[in-house]
Amino acid sequence: MRTKTLEAAVLGLFFLPAAWCQPPQPQHPDPQPIYRVTVVSRTLPAINYEHRGGPTTIGFEGTVLLPKAKGQATVEAKRGRVVIDAKFDHVEAPTRFGREYLTYVLWAITPEGRPKNLGELVIDSSNKSKISVTTELQALGLMVTAEPYYAVQTPSDVVVLENVVRPETIGMVEPVNAKYDLLPRGQYTMIVNPDRFRTVGPETEALPYDRYEAVLEVYQAQNAVQIARSLGADRYAADTLSKAEGMLSQAQDMQARKQDTHMIVSRAREAAQMAEDARTIAMKRSAEDRQQRDVRQQQFDENQARADAEARRLQAQADADRQAAERERAERDRLAAQQQAEAERARAIAQQQAAQAQPTHPAIEAQAVPLEPSAAQRQTRSDLMMRMNSMLSTLDTPRGLVATVPDPLFDSSRNTLQASAADRLSRIGNIIASHRGLSVTVEGYMDDHGSASEAREISQRRALGVRDALIAAGVDRGSIQ
Repeated sequence: MRTKTLEAAVLGLFFLPAAWCQPPQPQHPDPQPIYRVTVVSRTLPAINYEHRGGPTTIGFEGTVLLPKAKGQATVEAKRGRVVIDAKFDHVEAPTRFGREYLTYVLWAITPEGRPKNLGELVIDSSNKSKISVTTELQALGLMVTAEPYYAVQTPSDVVVLENVVRPETIGMVEPVNAKYDLLPRGQYTMIVNPDRFRTVGPETEALPYDRYEAVLEVYQAQNAVQIARSLGADRYAADTLSKAEGMLSQAQDMQARKQDTHMIVSRAREAAQMAEDARTIAMKRSAEDRQQRDVRQQQFDENQARADAEARRLQAQADADRQAAERERAERDRLAAQQQAEAERARAIAQQQAAQAQPTHPAIEAQAVPLEPSAAQRQTRSDLMMRMNSMLSTLDTPRGLVATVPDPLFDSSRNTLQASAADRLSRIGNIIASHRGLSVTVEGYMDDHGSASEAREISQRRALGVRDALIAAGVDRGSIQ
C-alpha cells in the first residue's frame, strides 16, 4: 500500500508544510523563488493539432523553478474534442514555493493567452503523476503551475513545466501571445496575527495514501475558503461562501472522526470548487462596485465643476452689472451737475442782462413799462418755452425767453457749433420763424481766461455761429441782433 509521510500540519490559514515521501527532516524557512516566472510569454508554443490526424507526442520540460521536472503527452484531435494523456516525473512538492501552494494544475493556453484549467496533477510517492483529460480547444499550449487548490480559474505565476515541440510532433506551431494576467505570487497570502496559528510537531509515522490524500484535499479546501473570504466573498457572495464553509466543516468533521476517505475527499473538493465560485463572484462584483463608485465620483466631479463654473459665471455677471450700474449712476450725476451748472449760468446771464436793462432816467423807465400781456399771449409764450426747453435749457425772464447754448455744444478748438447743437438750433429756428413778429438777440459770453481781445473774439465767433444757424432755419435776418 502506498504511503506518504506527513512531516507537520500547520492548523491555520493557507499553510501546509511538505507532505511528500521523504524521511522527516528539520524544518527550514520556505525557500524564496529565484525569479518571477515570465517564461510563458517567451517560450510556450501553442500547437494546432490536425483534426483526426492521429495521435502525436509532445514533451514537457521544467522551468528554472523546477529544472529536473519533465514529462510527455500523447495528444489526439478527435471529433469535437482533443484528448490528452500526459505523465510527469521528478515533480517535487509544491510547498517548496511557499506554504500556500498545495497542488499542481495542468493548463491549456490558447494562442491569444486564454487559460483553461484541465485538471489537478496528483503526485504519487515517487514524485510522478499521470493525467488523462479532454478539451474543446483545437490550438493550445500546455503548462503546469503550482496552486493553493485545484479549482482555480486563473494560473499563478509559479510555472514549473511547459510543453515543447518534438521532431515527431504533428501540427502547426503558433507562439502564445500571453494577454492573460498571471496571478502574482503573494496574492494567495494574507497577513494575520501569528498567535492564530498552532503548529503541530512532525509526524514520524507514514500515512496511508488515501488518508494523506484526504488531509491534502481538506487543506486545499481550507485555502480556497480563506482566499475567497480575503477577497470579500463574505460580502459579495455570502450564500456561496457559506455553502463552501459548510462543506469544509463537514469534511473536517469526517476527518476528525476518521470516516471514509472517499467521502472526505469528495466533500473537500466540492468545498474548494464552491469557494472558487465565491471568489470569482466576489472579484466580479467588487470590480463592478469600484466601477460604479468611479462613475459616481466622475459624475459628482462633473456636477461640481459645472456648479463652480455657473457660480463663477453668475459672480462675473453680478460684477459686470454692478460696474454698469455704477457707470450709469456716475453718468447721471455728471449730467445732473452739468444741467445744474448750465441753469446757474443761465440765471446769472439773465440777472446780468436784467441789470443792464434797467433804465437810467425816470422818463425812459416809465416808457419801458410793458403793457400787461393778454391771456393768449401768455399761453403762446408758455407753449414756446416748453417747446424750446425740450431742445435747450430755456428760462422765462423779464427780458423774454432765454435759451442757453452750453459750452460743450461748441467745438473747443474752433469755437464752432457741433452737429448736435446745429440740429437743436435748426428746430428752434423753425419754431421762431413760425411766429411772425418775434425778435431775437444773440449774445456770446466767455470766461476770464486769456486776454480780453481773445475773449471778445471767441464770444463774437460763437454768437455769429448761432445767428447763422437760426437764419439757415428760416428766421428773418433783420429780426436777429
